[in-house]
Amino acid sequence: MKLKALCLIPILATASLSSCASGPNAQRGTVIGALGGAAAGGIIGNQSGRGLEGAAIGAGLGALAGNAIGNSQDQRRYYHRGRYYGYRY
Repeated sequence: MKLKALCLIPILATASLSSCASGPNAQRGTVIGALGGAAAGGIIGNQSGRGLEGAAIGAGLGALAGNAIGNSQDQRRYYHRGRYYGYRY
């Protein structure tokens, strides 16, 4: 039972962080980063006998990195759309 509860932590972290992301690329980047970070963290953590803790830490760091990258893409798209097509916001 405790193992199942610990497996939900990365999923809940991903869902809560993706709701705070602003644009579509930021949301997608948060989810993909969290899943990739959880997988990498789980593999690395398993080598030291702490796979679930590694997955949780990897999910958090991956979500933050994915959100930053996706937010950068959203801002670049917003800037280019306004500049090249003459929109004023």
